[in-house]
Amino acid sequence: MLVSTSAQAIPAYARQTGSACADCHAGSYGPALTPYGMRFKLNGYTDTDGNGVKIPVAGQVTESHNVPARGESSSALTEADLYVAGRVSDQFGGYAKIEADNIGHDKYNTRLSNLDLRFVAKDQKLAGKDLTIGVSVNNSPGFEDPIAALPSASLLGPPGVTGTLLNPSSPNAPANRVIGATVYGLLDSSWYGEIGTYNALPTSVQDRLGYAQSGDPGRLSDTGYFRFAYMKDLKRQFFSAGVVALTTKRQLPRTASKDDLTDLGYDLSYQFLGNRQHIVQVSYVNILEQRRYGNELVIPNTPDLVASDRANVRDQTLSVTYTFMQSYGVTVSHLVNTGSHDPVRYPPYGDPDTTSNLMSLYWTPFGRDDSWTSRANLKLAATWFRFTKFNGRANNIFGAPPGTLVTNAGDLNAFTLSASAAF
Repeated sequence: MLVSTSAQAIPAYARQTGSACADCHAGSYGPALTPYGMRFKLNGYTDTDGNGVKIPVAGQVTESHNVPARGESSSALTEADLYVAGRVSDQFGGYAKIEADNIGHDKYNTRLSNLDLRFVAKDQKLAGKDLTIGVSVNNSPGFEDPIAALPSASLLGPPGVTGTLLNPSSPNAPANRVIGATVYGLLDSSWYGEIGTYNALPTSVQDRLGYAQSGDPGRLSDTGYFRFAYMKDLKRQFFSAGVVALTTKRQLPRTASKDDLTDLGYDLSYQFLGNRQHIVQVSYVNILEQRRYGNELVIPNTPDLVASDRANVRDQTLSVTYTFMQSYGVTVSHLVNTGSHDPVRYPPYGDPDTTSNLMSLYWTPFGRDDSWTSRANLKLAATWFRFTKFNGRANNIFGAPPGTLVTNAGDLNAFTLSASAAF
């Protein structure tokens, strides 16, 4: 139910470049990138300090104490990650995360998380202006985006009973379960464009990579991805404005008729960097998904009630982060998922709308040039995730009959204390 907040700075990159984690990440531990971090990603993770070969491997472990609004509290080593990330040559580099998640009773599910392998041609010229062009092979549309505002890159997307393809918190989202390639370019350090395509991995491959068949995004065909953005680095400030589109024909389940799905979105980002003592980052993402269903859905014993063959779904995320001395920070995010009224597809009320908020306080003592170590890190965080609406209601969200256990939106809330170490 919770959106992920685990994207972090990777010490392997700090060792490779000779730069501190805080050079690429405002909070020394991620996830939001600074303009320097964006350029490093655009350059295919290949920048180096030239001081010999560095081992492109890093690790991370996370211990959490979770206090749900309903249910028992728990403490556990919730995640252990291995990153294979860095340069292969001046033109080749990449990022791969192998994630082991605690599924209870000290059992772990290991899976291939985000993947981004790149070939890049730097220092090119077009009409006398600087040009960088590259190819990204990745498994999550939007994760490869340099601005890191889109849901797959920021790992902030509204949870709910439905959602857009570009939101990794949506049921049956394509994130990590597809493979694709995109061609991108950055002109004059400001104009960014990207185009590509994706295919869903076979369910047998998803299973071997650690993903249950129940989350299969379905069979995808005629899939196209487009991204265009303008970004401006003013040294002490940065802003960007972008548009994104993803269109596909999906069969879910894979033997079903094809649904036509089109995501159209825009995003706005602003960073005040100043002298890095006070950093403010603001981002807003709005993605609309238009759906034309290929199958007719009816309720048994109620043949007159038929689902609509067309629908819209919208995901919106507004996030504000303040960081002091690149060590102390607070993040507040407002996440909204809405959709067309449909009593057949979204029982019992017919409204899939969900509203939630994420609030997090964190401290990262390392990762800066003046800290004990600039190439490893620790993050202590307190996070509160709360729901004000789920499945279209604040109360009795699953329509429990009288006399049975009722679940309210607030019962999904959770408070978490966590400690993550990256090395």
